[in-house]
Amino acid sequence: MSTTTRAARAGLWALPAYGLLLGLSTVTHQPSTDDFDAYARYVTTDIFLVSHLGASVLGAALAILGAVAVTTFLTAGRAAGSAITGLALTTISNVFLAAAFGSAAFVQPGIGRAHLAGTPGMPALNDDTAYGPALFATALSAAFLLIVAAIVLGTAIARTSRGLRWHGIAYAVLIPIFVLAGFTLQLAQPIAGFLLAVATAALAVRLPQAMPARSASVPL
Repeated sequence: MSTTTRAARAGLWALPAYGLLLGLSTVTHQPSTDDFDAYARYVTTDIFLVSHLGASVLGAALAILGAVAVTTFLTAGRAAGSAITGLALTTISNVFLAAAFGSAAFVQPGIGRAHLAGTPGMPALNDDTAYGPALFATALSAAFLLIVAAIVLGTAIARTSRGLRWHGIAYAVLIPIFVLAGFTLQLAQPIAGFLLAVATAALAVRLPQAMPARSASVPL
């Protein structure tokens, strides 16, 4: 087994880790800014910081690494073009999401601490910075691209082999559900994240069996 093949097999397990982090990071949610005192208390907790840096930002890196590993196996299959497109979209979307979550991780706690210390004007500053138009545009565009990326890469997985069909469908469905639940039904987010971890763990086992080992050594 080549070094590339071993690296690709190991990289597949970045996706279950990504799904697990998505689930863990959304078990709790920050209060609405309508109750700014509660919001300020939450964003100054260690849970908030760890969730953003340890789950969202690290999770974005794991999503990219996992997509690279998946695409490495799929480049010899009939859906190679779609897989590469899905990888490109996954990379772009997660880089922008990491920027948005990284900004929140450092900006929101500072605003929260200032508010709790009695500094006036923090809700307005929060609206102009942590939730300003630039951040909203970045986050929403990245979320849309992530949904498209999941559908494209999931479809490529499903098309590659009959044995991978349901693995690809799960990938293409669960990530969009996770993203959309953040805007609609937040209670569904951790469930979608944990299900993604299970589905991609099954993919990590099945994909090397379904695709020839030589496909993992084809350069991108």
